[in-house]
Amino acid sequence: MSSTLPVVAAVDGSDDSLRALDWALDDARRREAPLRVVHVRQYSAWAQPGVLVAGPPDSDADPVLDRVREYLQRRADLPLLEYLGLEGAPGAMLPELGSTARLLVLGSRGRGGFASLLLGSNGLAAARDAECPVVVVPRPGREVHGDAPVEPGPRVVVGLQVDSPDEAILAFAFTEAALRGARLQAIAAYTWPLQSWAAPGELVPPAVDQSAVENETWALAEGFLAPHRKNHPEVRADAYAMPGDAAGLLVAASRDAELVVVGRHRRRLSAPARMMGSVTHAVLLHAAAPVAVIPPGPGEE
Repeated sequence: MSSTLPVVAAVDGSDDSLRALDWALDDARRREAPLRVVHVRQYSAWAQPGVLVAGPPDSDADPVLDRVREYLQRRADLPLLEYLGLEGAPGAMLPELGSTARLLVLGSRGRGGFASLLLGSNGLAAARDAECPVVVVPRPGREVHGDAPVEPGPRVVVGLQVDSPDEAILAFAFTEAALRGARLQAIAAYTWPLQSWAAPGELVPPAVDQSAVENETWALAEGFLAPHRKNHPEVRADAYAMPGDAAGLLVAASRDAELVVVGRHRRRLSAPARMMGSVTHAVLLHAAAPVAVIPPGPGEE
């Protein structure tokens, strides 16, 4: 096994998981990292959630991994490959893979659950609980609506909260943009119109105009991008301050993008459990591009 942390692709034999495998394979090549292909088979009659057991109970064969080997056998320029079959509950075990992974990649839907769901329970659990970044690859053909700044060429889109920026999110987004030769779009949403209440039922017009709010938001975003531009001078990074709902803006920008990067909700004293966050959840449900969910940096979890 390589000492370099691998990119992990979770597969279950579905077309969605093969699309995720292709994305993981490409990312592993770009990162010059090994690729670990993992299949978690669920045997609810005996498996204990959270316990990693290699191999099925009665056979060393795994038809899903065999299909993946056949799927990849004619590919050229493959990274170092490792195959791993595990037994247990996928929703509990997939997040655990993040402790020894550089990146965990899976499809938005698997074989189980309701076909009408846009995001499967395993993808939700992994994005919420894994210790490493998680990329969820959507089914092709998702339609997105709304206006967003879009230019020809490869793009990586990142959501930026100027009131609580996360350096881990920006670092990941810049790295992916550099690996892909893509420009980076940092979208900072702000609320407009601002409203104040003077008395019950009485609205007071805002004391500042929209251009001032937009300029301040843009200036803050530019300041947060500056150190990452120094680390990645080859990446063209543009900050956009835009009024409206952050999730809607990021979904609109996902059209024809290489990747959308968002953060996972930080824990709070009032909510100590890990949470997805409403913006991240909405982006996972509706974005047309793969979505990377980044856990909080050290000390912020």
